[in-house]
Amino acid sequence: MTQSSRMDALAEVSPGKIIAVHLNYPSRAEQRGRTPELPSYFLKPTTSLSGSGRAVERPAGCELLAFEGEIALIIGERTRRVSPENAWEVVAGVTASNDFGVYDLRYADKGSNLRSKGADGFTPIGPHVLSADDIDPKALRVRTWLNGQLVQCDTTDTLLFPFTQLIADLSQLITLEPGDIILTGTPAGASVARPGDTVEVEVDAPGHPEQLTTGRLRNTITQGNIELGYYGARPKMSESERADAWGHRVDATAPIPVVPTSTPPDTQADRPFALTDELVAKINSVGTATLSSQLRRRGLNNVSIDGLSPTQPGKRLVGRAHTLRFVPNREDLFTSHGGGYNAQKRAFDALGPGDVLVVEARGETGTGTVGDILALRAQVRGAAGIVTDGGVRDVDAVTAIGLPTYHAGAHPAVLGRRHVPWDTDLTIACGGATVQPGDVIVGDGDGVLVIPPGLIDELVSDAIEQERQEQFIAEQVAAGVGIDGLYPMNNQWRAKYQEWCDR
Repeated sequence: MTQSSRMDALAEVSPGKIIAVHLNYPSRAEQRGRTPELPSYFLKPTTSLSGSGRAVERPAGCELLAFEGEIALIIGERTRRVSPENAWEVVAGVTASNDFGVYDLRYADKGSNLRSKGADGFTPIGPHVLSADDIDPKALRVRTWLNGQLVQCDTTDTLLFPFTQLIADLSQLITLEPGDIILTGTPAGASVARPGDTVEVEVDAPGHPEQLTTGRLRNTITQGNIELGYYGARPKMSESERADAWGHRVDATAPIPVVPTSTPPDTQADRPFALTDELVAKINSVGTATLSSQLRRRGLNNVSIDGLSPTQPGKRLVGRAHTLRFVPNREDLFTSHGGGYNAQKRAFDALGPGDVLVVEARGETGTGTVGDILALRAQVRGAAGIVTDGGVRDVDAVTAIGLPTYHAGAHPAVLGRRHVPWDTDLTIACGGATVQPGDVIVGDGDGVLVIPPGLIDELVSDAIEQERQEQFIAEQVAAGVGIDGLYPMNNQWRAKYQEWCDR
């Protein structure tokens, strides 16, 4: 059968059920840190089915809408208890699919994925169907692009569970009907898409003499505006859910090299990290000056965001960094990137409880980078604060909101005078310091620090001990003791300090 005789009539696909496989590609299993011995499945409602060119709505209040490019099998005949050897004969066709899901709701269904992956439009397929007669199921390739950038690429020759095994396994207990769809798993590289993003998936047979392809399944993400009701599960996320959604990546807009059989680099910023209430309380028990000295002892001297003033001098700022980058204004780029649901608005909408938005504005104070409406949005979202090395517009109103905001100065001009909002959640520079998403941001009257999350536990413990020692030293100085040998303590004074601690 030639390419021109593809089964293009997707309108004829009317599944009674959609069955999806949890893990099937070695690259994805390695990324998740577990390799199943046998396949496992979940069901998606048929109302989730959609097509190419359709919008996919991110529910209001949700942040983590993840895409998963997959190969979809379309069953061609009623099937029960077929053997793996004969299973491919019951497949009518193959097409591209995208198994969308919101990780903000994954907690609610305890593995069934009904609400997190079953929303209307969360299973687009198409645009064309390849006849199963024409292809080798072990010689297919699936690729996914996010905003034109290749982010997933893998082939079916190394699947944990070949397509024929899936069909035979399912048909042992479940009758497969014509039109039923089996989603066969996603490779590494699946991640989060945001409103305005476009995701494309293509399935092809690169070794076939006619270069068969489904064409690109193309869907654009939109933002829902109707909040989920109080009478059901509402968006909620943990740091592990956030890491799973992003695929353990935090730089969502930088080029993503696809290496199908390896995991992304294991950097501190990639690791899941929880800034718990207990840890925040410990951080708040010590000053930034003490934390700074502990960072210096570890060789980290360039971790302060300099030249900023706080709107709330008496409030401590502690949170987890999300980042936003502005580039210098260029009129044509501002036309294409400055309006609508731009990167600045997306960044504020993505904030969650305890987050700090850190803004790279290149030290440009000739315009505002945040105003009262966006600051209010951050506060409503539960953010801990805002840090920008640019200007703040409506500074009196921003101050009145009460959200700690560190800035380089006040300015009445709007964003477009100096900046184009460009991208979010990537490594940036702010006030002379490098900031990565997930870094711990701590600010008070002494300034703002950037702390790598992998160091925070031991750093705070050592800072608490340092301040305990300094309290002892201060008591001795107040009692008239000289500094020599006491600050820093020699062995004699350390013994006395230990006695003081034991009291």
